[in-house]
Amino acid sequence: MARVTGIGGVFLRTADPKATAKWYAEKLGITLSDFNGAAFDWKDEIPEGTGMTAWSAFPQDTGYFGDSGQPFMINYRVDDLDALLEKLTAAGVWVDPKREDYGYGRFAWIKDCDGHRVELWQPLA
Repeated sequence: MARVTGIGGVFLRTADPKATAKWYAEKLGITLSDFNGAAFDWKDEIPEGTGMTAWSAFPQDTGYFGDSGQPFMINYRVDDLDALLEKLTAAGVWVDPKREDYGYGRFAWIKDCDGHRVELWQPLA
């Protein structure tokens, strides 16, 4: 059966692709390749057994993406949520004070340089 087995890529519409890629590299530590993008391999799955990418459809009137009216939101796995949030706050990045904790991980939200709401997820061991 032909089916989708994961997320093959995330693509952002932005007025300045180079500046946006640089922002993600500097603020979130994404290593850029020569095509000004990144490829994420699942070989660094920490903790083991948590390597998955989620996909979900939300209603048109969802508030989960924040108040920007953006048509998408990206969830990034992180290895140390608290340390990253401290780093981002110190760098002047907007960080939502709200946090959510579940049995499968901890969540927080930021806005990137274009005002897109971004979800950060630290899987639990």
